[in-house]
Amino acid sequence: MSSTNLAIRAATETAIAHGITPDRCEVLQNGSTLVLRLTETLVARVVQDRDGPRQGTEWFARENAIAQHLTEHGAPTIPLHPDLPPGPHEHLGYPLNFWEFVTRAEAAPDPAEIGRTLRLCHEIMRRFQEPLPKLAILTESVAILQDRELFAQSTQQMLRDHLTTSIEVLSRYPHQALHGDAHMGNLMNTTRGLLWTDWEDTFAGPVEWDVASIIWNAQILDQDQSTVNTILAAYGAVDEKALQQSLIGRAAVMTAWYPILYPNPNAERQAKLQRRIEWLQVEKF
Repeated sequence: MSSTNLAIRAATETAIAHGITPDRCEVLQNGSTLVLRLTETLVARVVQDRDGPRQGTEWFARENAIAQHLTEHGAPTIPLHPDLPPGPHEHLGYPLNFWEFVTRAEAAPDPAEIGRTLRLCHEIMRRFQEPLPKLAILTESVAILQDRELFAQSTQQMLRDHLTTSIEVLSRYPHQALHGDAHMGNLMNTTRGLLWTDWEDTFAGPVEWDVASIIWNAQILDQDQSTVNTILAAYGAVDEKALQQSLIGRAAVMTAWYPILYPNPNAERQAKLQRRIEWLQVEKF
């Protein structure tokens, strides 16, 4: 049995064990995480990467906790499915959790709505009481670079230096619960409105980290300052120094993770990686 078939079996059997009989198996995403639609309303997310830096259910447990908090307080997020325990679940060696299916809308997200909904999520997450690791995606990225030779030595050292500086600088600012990976791929325009998803990177840090994450591509890769300005205006006041350091830290994190997320990148992904590295090479520590 292939690994994907085994992951599908893990999701299907877990749903059945909780009284839900799947009537379909629609693959919505098949990568390090497998996303399956099993019924009209039920979606399963299954971690397939058994060799990556994240193992076990710790990350899913944090995701579930923050997702429940957000849903309970009316945040614009895709909710966990109410007909199963929140988990996280683990079956056949696969961590998994279950979400409500939402229908995508054809229109692109409005930049002002992006800023507004991110601000609303932050306001609700400010009341989240459970402890979260501080600047986790940055410290995790440092550990990855210490354990794995992913780039030329000079690039590895540059990334470590940027990450170390970002951790030091961002530690000085007020921290609260964050999305952690607030890029456009984790934002869905749906028939229910604009919804944030994929909270497994949640950690404690300054809000400027999430803001930097959502504007990074538009500001650096696309040079779309109009979109950036609209998002920032809708979000509201941020600390400019914290935002700039978060832009640098975000670029270093994404660069460190790129060979893990995309071991066989196409030409477009290779070009984006190179542009991030070149941008980081001219940024001051």
